[in-house]
Amino acid sequence: MTTPVLSNKFIRYLALGDSYTIGESVAENERWPNQLAAMFAEKNIQTEVTIIARTGWTTDELWQGIQANPPQGTYDLVSLLIGVNNQYRGYSVDEYHEQFRFLLNKAIEYAGGDVNHVMVLSIPDWGVTPFAAERDIDSISREIDIFNTINREDTESAGAHYVDITPVSRQALGDASLIASDGLHPSGIMYKMWAEESLPVVVEIFK
Repeated sequence: MTTPVLSNKFIRYLALGDSYTIGESVAENERWPNQLAAMFAEKNIQTEVTIIARTGWTTDELWQGIQANPPQGTYDLVSLLIGVNNQYRGYSVDEYHEQFRFLLNKAIEYAGGDVNHVMVLSIPDWGVTPFAAERDIDSISREIDIFNTINREDTESAGAHYVDITPVSRQALGDASLIASDGLHPSGIMYKMWAEESLPVVVEIFK
């Protein structure tokens, strides 16, 4: 079964993730999935956004959250951004690899089996934030890159879309406006940049 092409200018969008998707420390309309939906609206596309995400979730906790609140029906677009908490807690990359691949397959399932309607975002680098000022920033960045190598390879192997927001996230090192008031999470400005990075992919999906 494939997701139908847009005909009525209305799409159902499912966003799966952690604090970066639920928008910790920002208003609901500043979350990147919501800002992406607002960009759709400018193109006369109305969007029903469903978010299954919570601050602190790892890959296995996201799956538990999905099971507790199962997605309903088929979605025209599914995004997946997960893994920073696996890295933060020192979980193994092998475990992440296995669990990410499982979640990616679930995302494809929620898109009606149409891999072309699935979009994965890379893990941003929290090492550039004030929260990490007393930590080994280089080590954090290296580990983030390793986790992103895994999710990129799995995404490309499956044939889904990959949006690399990690370089954008690193711009926060010299720009405090890109960090929320908690000193750790992105600001609404940063989330807008992520939505802008994602928009061309979505336009390609639905053109």
